[in-house]
Amino acid sequence: MTTLSVLLGIIGTQEIIIIALVILLLFGGRKIPELMKGLGKGVKQFKDGVKGIDEDEPKKQNP
Repeated sequence: MTTLSVLLGIIGTQEIIIIALVILLLFGGRKIPELMKGLGKGVKQFKDGVKGIDEDEPKKQNP
């Protein structure tokens, strides 16, 4: 089983709705788009960083 399938088996629709409501209450409707924008930028930077690490390594040449 993958991690995603395990999580989907544990967390149901009701739990997801409750979590979303708690987040909405904690941060408010105006702050959530800013949080999602920041999260998206962070994910993009992480992916770019992972690609950059692979590109920075010199290619090994066999003698």
